[in-house]
Amino acid sequence: MVIYGVAALALCMLVGTLVGELLGVAVGVDANVGGVGFAMIMLVLVTSWLRSKGKFPAASEQGVLFWSAMYIPIVIAMASTQNVVKAVTGGPMAILAGLAALVAGGALVPVLTRIGKPAQPLAPLTAEEKQEA
Repeated sequence: MVIYGVAALALCMLVGTLVGELLGVAVGVDANVGGVGFAMIMLVLVTSWLRSKGKFPAASEQGVLFWSAMYIPIVIAMASTQNVVKAVTGGPMAILAGLAALVAGGALVPVLTRIGKPAQPLAPLTAEEKQEA
């Protein structure tokens, strides 16, 4: 059922928010630190695990897809603007942390591309497929 997909998303969001709040307390920041990110990672892992066990039917997946199209981009946009002014005016540490995350993410791109087996290249488009695109 679609409601199970929505429930999975809601549960992941609640747990991610809790983890973000606890991480904020642990590092001494009065803010949610990465809660949305933790929720999204958890949602991907949980739904992947449930699919592999055959316990996540297509109808439930529709609930997650619906909210991912509507809700998740809005939440991420809202979370990305939290305390930006305070972070920039608070000193160079916030800027250094952001740059470090950017460099680490860029450095991991080659590592992530090596994961998995090489796939066969896609067949060229037919004339009919080219017209549809």
